Amino acid sequence: MVSGYVKALVLLLMSTTSVYAQKKGKVPKEKDMGAYLMVYFKDDTHGLYMALSKDGYSFTDVNNAKPIIAGDTIAEQKGIRDPYIYRGNDGMFYMALTDLHIYGQKAGYRTTEWERDGKQYGWGNNRGLVLMKSADLVHWSHTVLRVDKAFPELADIGCAWAPEMIFDEVKKKPMLYFSMRFGNGKEKVYYTYMNNAFTQMETLPKVLFEYPKDVAYIDADITKVGNKYHMFYASHDGTSGVKQAVSDSVNTGYVYDAKWYDPEPVGCEAPTVYKLIGQNKWILIYDIYRINPHNFGFSETSDFVNFKNLGRFNDGVMKSTNFSIPKHPAVIQLTRKEAQKLADSWGMNMKF
Repeated sequence: MVSGYVKALVLLLMSTTSVYAQKKGKVPKEKDMGAYLMVYFKDDTHGLYMALSKDGYSFTDVNNAKPIIAGDTIAEQKGIRDPYIYRGNDGMFYMALTDLHIYGQKAGYRTTEWERDGKQYGWGNNRGLVLMKSADLVHWSHTVLRVDKAFPELADIGCAWAPEMIFDEVKKKPMLYFSMRFGNGKEKVYYTYMNNAFTQMETLPKVLFEYPKDVAYIDADITKVGNKYHMFYASHDGTSGVKQAVSDSVNTGYVYDAKWYDPEPVGCEAPTVYKLIGQNKWILIYDIYRINPHNFGFSETSDFVNFKNLGRFNDGVMKSTNFSIPKHPAVIQLTRKEAQKLADSWGMNMKF
């Protein structure tokens, strides 16, 4: 039997030639959806994981809690973090990930703690993002985008973290946004637009939201609901937690709200939102990184004002059936056919 690691590598090697040969699919409507896909990573492997759900509450890892793609096969730093998945308006699936291995020295990938001097460039100080594209969630193309080389103005960046995407309905193209700092300064969220191949930036990144205080904010996640754009992000304003800013525009006009939107008494980051199929309900997830072992927390809302605390994985309605200690999630809706194909490709005994 082929091991999960070997299978993932084989699928990745196949992807470079096969992904563009596949036909772009028709974008399904919410009424066509019947499952959920979560992507996440783990600190101990710095690899990519996937988990499926039928109801949006209970998730099962597709590869028995082993990476579907090892970070050292796709990233310059031999490790990935902060995966995000997005269904494009062209019917293709896209992923964007942080190219960073925080234990690279210990793992033998480099001789220093970070790629560059920590005093000058700060914690992590990576410079790349991993960009991936697929027609079927199984075969993926990938490229490393060196953000510091995209434009001369970005040569001295101190990090490029937690990339996400959303379709800009005015410009009619996907917008990539991510956390970035210059040197060892404060992190902010910047946005840019990508080329059609999803390999290079077309525009110099601009600040998406000016925080009213001189503090870092990271991990933005934008969800359009009606005519409003709801951006959740991790603020380091005295503590670390989740805040929300709302705008009428995808890339400007976000209004600061001082309220903390996670119910946790300890540090949270990496907020992300997904809608429950056929219901006027959304789930807000946050990575509770200040507990040991770390875990995800969940809140449910119908109006983005009032949130019901659903607790953490496996202490309430939310379940991770065969995995633990996940980091930095993202969730999208799938059709039953898409979910079944993904499950079958990994030999899961799961029917949709």
